[in-house]
Amino acid sequence: MTINQLASSAVPASSRAAVTGKRHRLLTVTGAVGIGYTLSWIAGLTVPAPSPKFSASGAQIVSAVAGHAPALALQYALTEGLPAVGIAVVVIALARLTGSRLVMAAGITAAVISVLQFCLGMWLTATSSPVTAHVLFQMVNRMDGVKMLVLAVLGAAVAAAPSLPRWLRWTGAALAVAIAASGVVYLLLLQGLQLLAGPALVLLLIFITGAGIWLGATVRSR
Repeated sequence: MTINQLASSAVPASSRAAVTGKRHRLLTVTGAVGIGYTLSWIAGLTVPAPSPKFSASGAQIVSAVAGHAPALALQYALTEGLPAVGIAVVVIALARLTGSRLVMAAGITAAVISVLQFCLGMWLTATSSPVTAHVLFQMVNRMDGVKMLVLAVLGAAVAAAPSLPRWLRWTGAALAVAIAASGVVYLLLLQGLQLLAGPALVLLLIFITGAGIWLGATVRSR
């Protein structure tokens, strides 16, 4: 009998079952949250909510939101509120696995920014003041730019983690480049380059969902 077998036999069956149960629950958490992240975004993008241009005046923003506040609030919940939870859960698991403080810091920062955007978005849907609406609208968009740049740091940190699979590191590298470019667009409110957000979002969905599923499967196999 090997040392590992002796150690295993010394652990009560109930304890081993508890550990196995925890691993299965972690699989459920990371996998389900990863999949839920993408589903939440897809649902959010299908909500028929107004989308004013970056250069819209306060009056134009108020006019666009009028009569569409519930739809816009739902969209903020699905694209900013719930995804913040997804980012936090997956990033914490990634950081624990890699031991990377940069992964943890970048991911949690992005999640916090997303929560703040959700809160400001809720405020925006409730205001009728053109001045307030203009300030909030610009803040939400510029914070999107900051969040994207932070996510670019996350992607780069994951790309540099040798303990992660090659496909995830390459996805992280591609995400870092694409979302950094999109982040500059939103930070500077460059309306003509807004389409750059499309490829960045697709890569982000693949990154978070793929990482969540992989993390769950990895923990289960141990």
